[in-house]
Amino acid sequence: NCFNHLDFEWESPIWRHWVRDLASGHSIVRYDGRCNGLADWDVEDVSFEAWVHDLETVADAAGLEKFALMGISQGAPVAIAYAVRHPERVSHLILCGGYAEGVVHRGRPEAIEVRRALETLVQLKWGEHNPKFFEMVTNLYIPEGATPEDQEWFKQLQMKSVSPANLVKFMRGCDDINVRSLLPKVSVPTLIFHAERDHIAPPEQGRILATEIPGARFVPLPTGNHLLLASEPAWATFRDELASFLRSESRASVAS
Repeated sequence: NCFNHLDFEWESPIWRHWVRDLASGHSIVRYDGRCNGLADWDVEDVSFEAWVHDLETVADAAGLEKFALMGISQGAPVAIAYAVRHPERVSHLILCGGYAEGVVHRGRPEAIEVRRALETLVQLKWGEHNPKFFEMVTNLYIPEGATPEDQEWFKQLQMKSVSPANLVKFMRGCDDINVRSLLPKVSVPTLIFHAERDHIAPPEQGRILATEIPGARFVPLPTGNHLLLASEPAWATFRDELASFLRSESRASVAS
């Protein structure tokens, strides 16, 4: 996702429980996307196809023959495209807070206007002059149950992970995403999580994924947080459902 920084996240209360719990019994391969975190920030092509190519490159470089693939937020459509192109390499597909259609394709002109206004504020580096901007963005991502420590870490993550110019590129790349035609082509076991009150990825987008991906299982999460916090019940639900999915589908694969 656009607020990603592998080094900074080790101690972050926003992400450390993800790494800790998902690494229990598994190996994790993660990477900072182009123009983001520890990756090269001086890149012109920030597009959906470039993101899919990056995932292909990382999977190949890591020597991953078959693996469980998780896509969070805009990583979900990237993961969907990869799973459709390389079904023989994806054992499980997990989508969390994802969507099939960027804001341009949702049939909501007012949402596009809001998005363009936000992009303008980012481009003008409004956050450098008004700290309330970071507070506003934080409240979109983690509006429920965030402690002052959580909010401060997320503010710092926004500043460390991406420049204003690159964030605008990210936002526009996300706006143009449309993988809905790919959903019926997904042929791997799929588990979909979506916050019931998500302010970043509308809940109806999670339902579209669940309805149009064949055989997908949908787990609604009782939260408004786009990024799940360690202290909320939704995190325990996510963690336990994911572990069960990986175990059950692995057994099914062996049995077949």
